[in-house]
Amino acid sequence: MPGKIVIAIASDLSGLPLKNAIVEHLARRDDVVLHDFGIDSEDAPQPYFVQAPKVAKAILSGEASKGILICGTGQGMAIVANKFKGVYACVVDDLFSGERAKIVNNANVITLGGWITAPFLGTQIVDAWLAVAFTQKMEFKKDFLENAFRQVQVLEDEAFK
Repeated sequence: MPGKIVIAIASDLSGLPLKNAIVEHLARRDDVVLHDFGIDSEDAPQPYFVQAPKVAKAILSGEASKGILICGTGQGMAIVANKFKGVYACVVDDLFSGERAKIVNNANVITLGGWITAPFLGTQIVDAWLAVAFTQKMEFKKDFLENAFRQVQVLEDEAFK
């Protein structure tokens, strides 16, 4: 798997159609390895607070380097994912916020809303997020952004004592 992006993905029932579209899209990419933590069908729903920890734990264990979580709005998944030290989850609803989640905030998880984001747009958002690196396109603010991220990690260390 050298050079491949390892992504963990999960959804609740509200996010299932969007998750399925993103899984199908990412399966066509040669540079992605995907770990799908479900849900797998409408007949076996799980709530966001059960699904989000699966992706967060996959990142913390090193099983994945990035995560995608989908619920109705993306907000519940982000709240839960951010309860795990070392997970930086941002709600993204458009291409700009998807890209900036990585460029500005160094997000290793994005969350999307299945009630908000159409599948075609969702796949474009994921591609935009995956296509950029932290501080890319904002090199003029690189020192500021890197320091800001370090300060977030300091706050995180204090909060997770």
